Amino acid sequence: MKECNQCGKCCIKYGDGALSATKEEIDLWELFNPEIFKYVKDNEIWFDPDTGIQLTRCPFLDVETPKHAAAKTKYTCSIYLDRPEDCRHYPSLISEMIRDECEMIEISDLNNVDKAQTTLNILMKDSRS
Repeated sequence: MKECNQCGKCCIKYGDGALSATKEEIDLWELFNPEIFKYVKDNEIWFDPDTGIQLTRCPFLDVETPKHAAAKTKYTCSIYLDRPEDCRHYPSLISEMIRDECEMIEISDLNNVDKAQTTLNILMKDSRS
């Protein structure tokens, strides 16, 4: 399994309201991160603070400017340390990574899914409870 190359596929796919935040996260944002909380509406995340309309993309997904023309676009999270639990836990299953065309997956992972899942669990151990 490769390291994450910041392709952004997961954030782009799920950043349109397909994620949720816990009540505790939302409460903490309200108290300590009003810049995040302003995108919450009725305990759901990523709504335009001016119109109240659901956003089609996470407002905290930033695009890094490629250093040269041939470089791939990289994405970063501007609230990485305060991101929702859904984001912290992704990816949790090899099947999710396959479905979402995650660029971390290698052919060898597909040939031994159990071993790949064990590797993923080790890689993600600090992100999961």
